[in-house]
Parts: sequence; structure tokens; C-alpha cells
Amino acid sequence: MDIDSFWALIEECRRQARGQDERLAWLRGELLRRSPAEVVQFQVRLDEVTHEAFTWDLWAAADRIFGGWCSDDGFCYFGLWIVSLGRKSFSQAVANPDALADTPEVQRLVP
Repeated sequence: MDIDSFWALIEECRRQARGQDERLAWLRGELLRRSPAEVVQFQVRLDEVTHEAFTWDLWAAADRIFGGWCSDDGFCYFGLWIVSLGRKSFSQAVANPDALADTPEVQRLVP
């Protein structure tokens, strides 16, 4: 699975399912239909992109979004959540964490 196929799968997951639990179930089901090699390649791509998101600037954004404190584990989950936003939002957030403020998912968190 190349990086474009990885992102296509993430985008399809966003289209097919709403909510965290539904998306996770859809993605599990989709990966179960694939070969073991493809599943491993998916994980490799996921590791690559989440590593790309491990920056101090994004950690500061996570701190802000979480109300002033983001643990190590919380930041790992935050990186996965950013991936779930899709390629465009992910790329924008990595380039400029302030771009997260424009995503509907973050805007829904603001009271």
C-alpha cells in the first residue's frame, strides 16, 4: 500500500462511517478483507504519517484543544485523530497547527 492508497482508504472511511466507533469498525472490516501484507503496509504508512505529526507545535495545539494539558498518551491519540481528519486537514495541520482551528471537528469542541 503506497501513501496515496493509504490516504484513499482513510478518506473512504470518512465517507462510509460517522463517529469514532463506526469508523473504527468500518476500517477493521476493510482491513480484514485485505491480505496480511496490505495490513502491515497500512500500519507502516500509519506509523509514518503519525510520526510526521509528532512536533512540538502540534503538541501545543493539542494542549490548547484539550484545555491546557495533553499527556504523552493523549498526544499519541491526538496524532491518530489528526490522521482521521483526512489528508488535506492532516497536511495543513502539520504545516501550520493553527489550521486545526478551521476544521469542523475542532470547531464542534468549542462551547
